[in-house]
Amino acid sequence: MIEKISGRFEVTHPLHDVAATRQIEAGAACGRPAHSLMQQAGLSVAQLTLALAPHARVIWVACGPGNNGGDGFEAAMHLHQWGKTVVVTWTGARSDKAAEPSDAAASRMRALQAGVQVADRPPEHFDFAVDALLGIGATFDARRQGSGVIQRWLSHMQTQGAPRLSVDIPTGLDADTGHLNRIFAPDSIAATPGAKMARGSFDIKNAGRRHTLSLLTLKPGLFTAQGRDHAGEVWFDDLGATSMNAASGLRTPSAWLVGSDRASLHDRLRAGHASHKGSFGDVAIVGGETRSGSHMAGAALLAASAALHAGAGRVLVSLLAAPGQQAMTVSADQPELMFRDLDAINLKQTVIVCGCGGGNAVRAVLPRLLSAATQLVLDADALNAIATDPQLQALLKARNPRGSSTVLTPHPLEAGRLLECPASDIQANRLQAAMQLVERFGSTVVLKGSGTIVASPGRTSAINPTGNALLATAGTGDVLAGMIGARLAGGMGCFDAACAAVFAHGCIADEWADARPRQPMTASMLARQILPAGF
Repeated sequence: MIEKISGRFEVTHPLHDVAATRQIEAGAACGRPAHSLMQQAGLSVAQLTLALAPHARVIWVACGPGNNGGDGFEAAMHLHQWGKTVVVTWTGARSDKAAEPSDAAASRMRALQAGVQVADRPPEHFDFAVDALLGIGATFDARRQGSGVIQRWLSHMQTQGAPRLSVDIPTGLDADTGHLNRIFAPDSIAATPGAKMARGSFDIKNAGRRHTLSLLTLKPGLFTAQGRDHAGEVWFDDLGATSMNAASGLRTPSAWLVGSDRASLHDRLRAGHASHKGSFGDVAIVGGETRSGSHMAGAALLAASAALHAGAGRVLVSLLAAPGQQAMTVSADQPELMFRDLDAINLKQTVIVCGCGGGNAVRAVLPRLLSAATQLVLDADALNAIATDPQLQALLKARNPRGSSTVLTPHPLEAGRLLECPASDIQANRLQAAMQLVERFGSTVVLKGSGTIVASPGRTSAINPTGNALLATAGTGDVLAGMIGARLAGGMGCFDAACAAVFAHGCIADEWADARPRQPMTASMLARQILPAGF
């Protein structure tokens, strides 16, 4: 049964990497007639194609030499039998047919016997394209035979701008990491000899015209790094393998795709009438350097505003001012915020959010916070300070063994500093990078970006599916840090608080984009849209 995954993300889904998918595939094939699993997959591809483009007259199915191509041939056979004009191209005609998997060969022969014709070149014009070129296990070598053909065919799909359905995974996308092979990046394809691509013809944001049907399992790479852009709308058909999965003993997914069922874990509306502000916890924001030549109080105020709107009972703000310098004592826009010296804050009973606009001044307070704060969210300048100071790193590592809770919220550049590697290495395998941070520092990690990763000691990592480019603006990370702090203050554990905050943070951006198309969203606007969990 085909299920649409993209959209409201109401249900948390398990994600499985290539190795686990192969195990599930083997289990699903047991007890079934030979070749029946590929037949079912091809029928699913054909059914979704018809549903997405019921009035398409010419459908191009681009098939590769492996099992992904076999799925494409099965789909082409059904579409042909249903009266569609189907044009199939096959890279296997240019490679060693002896290497063709037996199931793929059987599907190709079924399609040919049904009257499907294999063309030498793609149709000049088509209404819908099916990308069945390379599957989840494909490793692409630009020097191998047929590589130029694949690039030219992908270029042709992009140039024509017709809707496209990728079978299992978009060609060139790593199913485990979401990393797109640079050979298949739009600019690389456009530069391929013989490729013709009009300037601006590839619109990475036009996801409504790109679809991916993930088969057997949902793959992590579809939802993080470059996967979200290139997969477009994601659909799923487990091909009846869910029960097989349970029987095979494979119960732990590679990651979770967070849904709203997991993101709203406490409900303030159900609190008793005798509740008071102390019932929902205190959050203190430590940051906002206001020293000579550096005035970053805005970042701290954004985090404080977010914590307030996210439901914290009280929000304290401790600005890092120079000795003798007058810091803010009240916010005219939000008089609910309470300004305090750090010495006046109970570090044992208050969730501390540190680093938002902290500048260099945050270094002086970090040893105390790392040693004494029971619950601590570290963002921005706090992370940068820790990355360059072995003593601060030692204090951070010591927190988990003594039972103190810590959430780190790096973006890829900050994560690279913490792991002493380029940001490109972080982006190449975001799930792995997040777990490396967890292992190194013993903390819950929120690796921000497209498909934010939440990882925690002893937990299966989660990928957040919400959010868009509206969040790529100054201050939105400060807002997220404040939201996490509020959920910790409300009694949630680090992992659940991070998942809930990240999901809600992205939902606000998605709802803004739907309600106010083409209108920018500032971080302060984002903070004002927050609703406490359960509202």
